[in-house]
Amino acid sequence: MVLQNGDASRNRAVISSSGSLASSNQVNVVQLKKQINLFHAVCIIVGIIIGSGIFVSPVGILQNVKSVGMSCVMWGVCGVFSALCALCYAELGVTIPESGGEYTYIKRAFGDFPAFLAMWINFIIICPVCVAASCLIFATYILRPFFLDCEPPLTSIRLIAALVIVFLILVNCVNVKWATKIQVVITASKLLALFLIIIIGFISMGQGNVENFHKAFEGSDFSAGAVAISFYSGFWAFGGWSYLNFLTDELIDPHRNLPLAIIISMTIVTLVYLVANIAYFSVLTPAEMLRSSAVAVTFAEQTVGVIAWIMPILIAISVMGSMNGTCLSMSRLFFVGAKNSHLPKIISMINYKYLTPAPSLLTILILTLVMQSFEEIFFLIEMMGFGFAIVLTCVFAGQIYLRYKEPDIPRPIKLPIILPIFLLAVSLLILILTCLQKPAESLLAVILILAGIPLYLIGVLWKSKPREISDILRQITCFIQKILLVVPQDTDKELK
Repeated sequence: MVLQNGDASRNRAVISSSGSLASSNQVNVVQLKKQINLFHAVCIIVGIIIGSGIFVSPVGILQNVKSVGMSCVMWGVCGVFSALCALCYAELGVTIPESGGEYTYIKRAFGDFPAFLAMWINFIIICPVCVAASCLIFATYILRPFFLDCEPPLTSIRLIAALVIVFLILVNCVNVKWATKIQVVITASKLLALFLIIIIGFISMGQGNVENFHKAFEGSDFSAGAVAISFYSGFWAFGGWSYLNFLTDELIDPHRNLPLAIIISMTIVTLVYLVANIAYFSVLTPAEMLRSSAVAVTFAEQTVGVIAWIMPILIAISVMGSMNGTCLSMSRLFFVGAKNSHLPKIISMINYKYLTPAPSLLTILILTLVMQSFEEIFFLIEMMGFGFAIVLTCVFAGQIYLRYKEPDIPRPIKLPIILPIFLLAVSLLILILTCLQKPAESLLAVILILAGIPLYLIGVLWKSKPREISDILRQITCFIQKILLVVPQDTDKELK
């Protein structure tokens, strides 16, 4: 087989989703398949959102607003705000039913260059930092039962972190259904862990342990600064609600299942987060929560004693679900960006046997392993928050602009225009707050974003490259194609 750009021809044997050869007289269909149903979609969103935050350190809100009652109120407010953001993404997703999420929406509203920068932010900051941090947290908690009296060795943590991301990327490269089934199992496991916490907490309340709820709002800090920073902390705990939009092309009946999945998922996550915090407060005092490095572990130690060792494992499984969902979703963003020539063409190709975007997934693997080598991973996480705030601001601005730019485009869901205007204002506030609270991280993020400009000029706008350079790039692309057995995706025109 000659693996050149454009060789996705009808003459090749059909490759089924299982990788087996079908009859050679059929039309070869090399495309990503629609195989994510509503249940899988809900598991993807819930599995990405519920990561380590609710288990490890749900104290960002508490330490700012100072009281149990106000803390619970802020968790509810953050959940409602995240749900409103997700509804705006649902409108965009059914109006522009294409994979790529925010990259696709910004491109439709503002054109190539802003879309490239949005994709670049995800490529160089958000995706690799998010996955790398999750890998390191996973490794730390999976090793914790073996190192009860001390912290696990850094070398062991990094080795386990590297192994888990390699495993997840390989699964995603081989079969999308396997990846979604893993997500279902992991999501069920993390919800089970949270339900156990909730049940134990409510049993404790039934036994009369409700002291922390007496005068629940006493000592609350209602100042604008405290409320804003606590909201900022809570909002990031709900991060991940936008990731299903990256998978729209593989979603069965996206006009129905995308908004339904978002509504169901956000309802589940908000209720579970709120009730889990109430359960924590039924056992732990605010002071104990603020002192704890992992609230769920401290909670288990005080309630179930000898089997508390299982909680770090459940935390690790929960984090693994966030990693898997992020890899599954973000790989499609880079895949779509490469199809639009905003990344090397090789990233826009799919494995002809398994019909998965293997080059895009392997790119995530490489970037993640690089990020894992940095000492100050939490510095990078804070930098990631600034990058996401920029993208979010651009998306809501684009949604408002599209109402005037393309007023007649069919919108199966049409929200009141005041909603994206309100969310744009809040996103700008979050962006300003991030700059004020984390100036060094924000400055570094800006530098990395600006580094994408010369890459855009050279890689995208410079069309007439010298023949020698074009030949070298083509040879590299063909070599990688042969190694990974990848070809360009068939277009709908080629299949007609």
